[in-house]
Amino acid sequence: MFKRKGLDSKPLDNKTANANANASPIITTIVPPQAHVVERNAAKPQADAEASTVSCIGSGMSIIGNIECNGPAQVFGRIKGEVHASADLLIGDGALVEGTVIAQEVTVCGTVKGTVRGGRVRLRKGGTVDGDIFHHWLSIEEDAVFEGTVRRVENPTEMASSGDAAAKKSQPAPTLPPAIPLDIDGDLGPVIDTDLRPH
Repeated sequence: MFKRKGLDSKPLDNKTANANANASPIITTIVPPQAHVVERNAAKPQADAEASTVSCIGSGMSIIGNIECNGPAQVFGRIKGEVHASADLLIGDGALVEGTVIAQEVTVCGTVKGTVRGGRVRLRKGGTVDGDIFHHWLSIEEDAVFEGTVRRVENPTEMASSGDAAAKKSQPAPTLPPAIPLDIDGDLGPVIDTDLRPH
């Protein structure tokens, strides 16, 4: 029972003693909180459950490197590198991606400086793309900024993996002319004439 200071030291008067004797006991039951029960369909594949998880890069994050995400992703921070999502990709308001963006569906509300490859590409109001867009379906809203070229292709995300590698292999590496030492103390005329000749 609970005790209060000062009450236990006083004798109970007759009226209070009778009331306490006739009172029924107080019964309290504490019920623990119930956890929410979620039934999972056993027939549902595990990949669907994983794909529904959205990966997010917050506005306070800066990443240098390539990012690959199995499922949908949202970017609100800064990324310098390639971003590849297997589902939807949102480049949020205030985000900056410097590199290639590849996803089934790409929505740009922030800024992309590089190539965008997606089955469905949406450039929203306030969004900026400074680079090329390879798409199957494209939407550019009013007040969006786009500087680059656009090309409609059947499978833009597949073209990214095989086409980029093939394009890099087919281009020869640039060659530089041989270095010629300069004679600072002497006449520079013959050296300058030699450098200006076509190689």
